[in-house]
Amino acid sequence: MNRLLLVEDDVAISEMVQTYFTNEGFTVVPAFTGQEAIQRFADDTYDLVLLDLMLPELNGMDFLLTLRKTSYVPVIILSAKDSESDKAVGLGFGADDYITKPFSMIELLARVKAAIRRTTQYKKATLPDVPAIVRIHEIEMDLHSFIVKKKDQVIHLTSKEWKLLKLFVENPKKVMTKEQIYYSVWEDHYYGDNHVINVHISRLREKIEDDPAKPMYIKTVWGIGYKLGDVK
Repeated sequence: MNRLLLVEDDVAISEMVQTYFTNEGFTVVPAFTGQEAIQRFADDTYDLVLLDLMLPELNGMDFLLTLRKTSYVPVIILSAKDSESDKAVGLGFGADDYITKPFSMIELLARVKAAIRRTTQYKKATLPDVPAIVRIHEIEMDLHSFIVKKKDQVIHLTSKEWKLLKLFVENPKKVMTKEQIYYSVWEDHYYGDNHVINVHISRLREKIEDDPAKPMYIKTVWGIGYKLGDVK
């Protein structure tokens, strides 16, 4: 039985989601503030987090940043903010999906199941018949524990940043088009939304490059996409 952490301060919405997902066979644990959500997550394990952004005590983005320091659990944002910039920021901070309020419970259920399925399949595909440690110049990736280090210092990546870096590492000689990147990392068809990819590439560079303005690891191939740099 899948466990969901529902972080939502609107009691009516929280009860509606709890009832619907409980009837669908999920265990739903509610939290009504950001601080309560941190405590709930520390006390137990969850398969997915449903996260509102406008929360008392600690807002949703700060909770997400705190969560991503220790966990790659799938996170779906539920928010009344529907601008493209809000969505890009949420995804850039480490969310796996973003749904605007009001939302369809049927659609939310489908997205929750898809996110959990992707995570489960990704973990299963990662473990067998691959080396545990991959090294590229000063970066070390542990494909089993999902830990990335540079000069023995742990780098905290979001799930999307991890998938991006792993994609380039597994295709060291290949130029990856934006269509290929979006399909591989977001597992969806690409509709020309450069901003989402660019935001995640920029954030990844800020974490792994000595000088993000002059990247060594993730190179831009103008007019096409990106590739792993020729670092040894």
